[in-house]
Amino acid sequence: MAGGAARGREVVLETDRLLLRPWRVGEAAIQREMWSERDPRVPPHRRIDADGHPTVADFEEAIRANKPSSVGLLAVERKAGGDAIGYCGLVDGRHGEQEPELAFEFLRRFWGQGYATEASWAVLDWARSSGYKRLWASVWDWNTASRRVLAKVGFTETDREEAIYGNNLVTTVRL
Repeated sequence: MAGGAARGREVVLETDRLLLRPWRVGEAAIQREMWSERDPRVPPHRRIDADGHPTVADFEEAIRANKPSSVGLLAVERKAGGDAIGYCGLVDGRHGEQEPELAFEFLRRFWGQGYATEASWAVLDWARSSGYKRLWASVWDWNTASRRVLAKVGFTETDREEAIYGNNLVTTVRL
């Protein structure tokens, strides 16, 4: 796997099948489609609301406002198709700047093809080479597919938190 950039600069990662890179404004509809496909058990503030928000324009503005950083959700593009199919990356979490959280999400039509696992390995490799010692990831207990991905890339459950929308599992991996 090819590496990424140093902290504070734009990150671009590559695997055999995928390119992980910053989002392009023209891909805002893909972000909105992922939101529209979310399980109804996902908290309402993370789904399209009754008024249709966030809109494609909202996502376009968010992409424009995003500054290159060592954390962030990278678009996952299939090399063969040249199409963005989801995201994977690191986000600031509740555990501080030195221990970000791994996050990923893909369009449903690309589930079950190993893309989440492949993209997650790339992000973990980059995080390790960037000096991170541990990453976190939280996942709803009912999200068995994401739980399988996290287990494949070495995350283990460290805590459970009860919430209105189900039990949230807290997982970690040492790099």
